[in-house]
Amino acid sequence: MYINSLKTLILAESDDYIFINKPPFFSTLSDRYDTITILSLAKEYWDDAQICHRLDKETSGILLIAKNPEAYRNAAIQFEKRQVVKKYHAIADGIHQFKEEEVDLPLHITSSGYVKVSHKKGKAAKTVFNTLEAYKKHTLVECLPESGRMHQIRVHLAAIKASISGDEAYGGTPLLLSEFKKKYHSGKESEELPIMKRFALHAVQLGLTDLAGNFISYEAPYPKDFAVAVKQLEKNKH
Repeated sequence: MYINSLKTLILAESDDYIFINKPPFFSTLSDRYDTITILSLAKEYWDDAQICHRLDKETSGILLIAKNPEAYRNAAIQFEKRQVVKKYHAIADGIHQFKEEEVDLPLHITSSGYVKVSHKKGKAAKTVFNTLEAYKKHTLVECLPESGRMHQIRVHLAAIKASISGDEAYGGTPLLLSEFKKKYHSGKESEELPIMKRFALHAVQLGLTDLAGNFISYEAPYPKDFAVAVKQLEKNKH
């Protein structure tokens, strides 16, 4: 996907904040491989723009940008105090019945850049999971992270044997149509390609209190790849 303007991504905008729907495969901040990042697009759109938090490059969904230092400070305090409402949807491998399933496991970033559960070195991290829909071999899961550690949702789901589909770094397997579609026929010569070329995680909602003291919250619709995956899972449920 080629994007050269922030405008096409904006969900909502006020005097202080911009909410965007970040496409997958875009780095939030700097990336040595990418000349265009969300930060570079934001700065082009608004000189004083500052990104309030980050999403992994492959993760799609709602991202908050502050338009001035006061707005940035206001958001930063709420993120730090865990007052920001964050909701993600993930497609997980396997069938799971989560109901307010709380995972409270400390996370540590290793020297290789991956994250692991570590009671010795880790920083406190908590996520609550709920099953939205169970399919044949997969589950659509609502993820509510209370803290904001790197790769938190991915590692916490892996820890409860529900790795995100396509997240091979943390035990997930590619989302293949042949896995759940009864009469699937692939071309004999060609290798089957996964429905999604990334791990299936989308930041669906974000809410915080603005400078006027009002709680504001917005939702980001699924991007095409995530929507197609959910549709296929629904279609081939029985």
